[in-house]
Amino acid sequence: MNLHEYQGKEILASFGVRIQRGIVAHNAKEAVDAAKQLTEETGTGWHVIKAQVHAGGRGKGGGVKLAKNLKEVEELAGSIIGMNLVTPQTSAEGKKVHQVLVAEDVYYPGDSETSEFYMSVLLNRGTGKNMIMYSTEGGMDIEEVAEKTPHLIFTEEVDPGLGLLPFQARRIAFNLGLSGTAFKEMVKFVMSLYKAYVESDSSLFEINPVLKTSDDKIMAVDAKVTIDDNALYRRKAYAEMRDLREENPIEVEAREVGLNYVDLDGNVGCMVNGAGLAMATMDLIKMAGGEPANFLDVGGTADAKRVEEAFRIILKDPNVKAILINIFGGIVRCDRVAQGVVDAYKNMGDAIQVPIIVRLQGTNAELAKEIIDNSGLAVHSAVQFKEAADKVEEVLS
Repeated sequence: MNLHEYQGKEILASFGVRIQRGIVAHNAKEAVDAAKQLTEETGTGWHVIKAQVHAGGRGKGGGVKLAKNLKEVEELAGSIIGMNLVTPQTSAEGKKVHQVLVAEDVYYPGDSETSEFYMSVLLNRGTGKNMIMYSTEGGMDIEEVAEKTPHLIFTEEVDPGLGLLPFQARRIAFNLGLSGTAFKEMVKFVMSLYKAYVESDSSLFEINPVLKTSDDKIMAVDAKVTIDDNALYRRKAYAEMRDLREENPIEVEAREVGLNYVDLDGNVGCMVNGAGLAMATMDLIKMAGGEPANFLDVGGTADAKRVEEAFRIILKDPNVKAILINIFGGIVRCDRVAQGVVDAYKNMGDAIQVPIIVRLQGTNAELAKEIIDNSGLAVHSAVQFKEAADKVEEVLS
């Protein structure tokens, strides 16, 4: 579950991480009121108006602006709220901005130059350890840094059993070229950031940039946070932060009916039981000359009702030109799935206007094929993987 910047910062602050302070506003008047409140609380004279959408690169799309007075706060907030913000991480249509974060200006003059760093905490699946990735090149796309100057990216792996040790935090501060007060501040920042990552059940914390201010404070100026969906049952407060307006509406609907669905850009809809088989099915479709339109795992109870719900979800994508149903009957019997497909097909009437290929293997697979073949419906049955691939290629051509 992705969070907005202001929500991520709330979590960081609750674990003692210093953040760029700000207040959320939903219209221009609220933005002005927020700016006045910030000035009273922080003394800031300028304010940063930041669009709150689930996408990076907001500044490049015109979603982050500096206001030097209250009139500019009102004008900029009014122009950003309601706009469709297009960034390198959105579609061509962009994302509608419903709210902005009015934040304090932290790039004030002082005894030293400001510096920007990149830092993220995530799981290294290859080693089974948590990893802190960091760089002196903050404020830039980390992908670009990795491509052009990979030697400027450092990693610190953390054994989840031991946790982050103080010497590791000091090594990070040293590699970032810090000394004195800034060094101590960074050590404290890193320790608190890692604590926030673990204790919030997050799968990603990305801070870009981490700022060293002109008076040697270390703070998070931005925050991209992803909470592990599997942990939301014990993080009720975080679950309430979910903004469904920022998510794919088809994926939201699928989640509500208990289907594991991820929308993709292809032309062949997939209905599969089991994540591993679903991935293999997507490979199968590509080998047959098509492109998967989705990842959809119906789970182990592929009855008529569940199959019908899956059909309706898949067909909401106008790009779908065919549907491949690939079920392995281990716990679930193939003949029951086949009957479910036939019943769902009949219940939906003329709603299904694309070819359907059904490949059933496992318990009662032969009986399932008979049910499909004798149904009188425009459904192609297959038993072998290669046979299913050939039928996909056939209906697409």
